[in-house]
Amino acid sequence: MGFLAAFWNLLALISAGCSNAEKLPAALISCGVVEAAAALCLVISKAPGGIFLHHGKAPFFLYYGMLIAVFIFGLLEASVGFWVSGNVRGRGAAGKTILWLGLLPIVFVAALGGFVVLSMK
Repeated sequence: MGFLAAFWNLLALISAGCSNAEKLPAALISCGVVEAAAALCLVISKAPGGIFLHHGKAPFFLYYGMLIAVFIFGLLEASVGFWVSGNVRGRGAAGKTILWLGLLPIVFVAALGGFVVLSMK
């Protein structure tokens, strides 16, 4: 499966989770795991480039700091998915909030090429 197809499937899952409370835990868990895996792949396999490279040490450490923060947020998002699955109706608002907040890290990791690293053979 290509990068674009996987990314569209992930966005479709987010949309389904926001509109249907029964699909919310699956969306949270899937998005969280994919986010964490993509950030971890970027940390391991891709060195920072562009603005992160030639402007001193601060942007270099900022790059890895942001990826570690995205990794931790992805694990948190997946954990919230398991928590929401215990009481979907009562905890749905918190789950939707975390799901919406998770869009920014997904876009950040996609912009850095994290999903391309995941789809390489």
